[in-house]
Amino acid sequence: MEKILIVVDMQKDFVDGALGTKEAVEIVDLVAAKIDAFQGRIFVTLDTHGADYLSTAEGKKLPVPHCIKGTEGWQLDEKVSQALKGKNYKAIEKITFGSTKLVEEIRNISKNGEIQMELVGLCTDICVVSNALLLKVNFPEAEIAVDAGCCAGVTPKSHEAALETMKMCQIDVIG
Repeated sequence: MEKILIVVDMQKDFVDGALGTKEAVEIVDLVAAKIDAFQGRIFVTLDTHGADYLSTAEGKKLPVPHCIKGTEGWQLDEKVSQALKGKNYKAIEKITFGSTKLVEEIRNISKNGEIQMELVGLCTDICVVSNALLLKVNFPEAEIAVDAGCCAGVTPKSHEAALETMKMCQIDVIG
């Protein structure tokens, strides 16, 4: 069985930058430890915006510039980046909450048999849930889990609501 860890948007702007929260800071060591211990393929998503962010549909609803490609806030958190050194991983830039490119990449490797996926990262209630649901729709028979202890939402309440949504869609919530 192919084991895949998906590390969602563990970028500086979401940890302790423009959109950071204390809950996001609190999961960094846990995510780094999960990466260190993981044996298998890893995908890392990177929320990626351009200088025109404020004129985009997202920017009009969330007028906080973040994860502008090439800026410090777009970079992975340093502890996460260190944990990835020497690991078999692929970074995937995405311009919106869910990544169809991630689905394509996993589809390319899933032809070899069964897959087991686990998601960690930020934000539970936006990008983690979006990617988890995209994966469930595209791989309905795959084992998909989200480690709640390695995720943080915009607020603790919205984090819990997203976890409940994923449970209802037959995604295992662990941790």
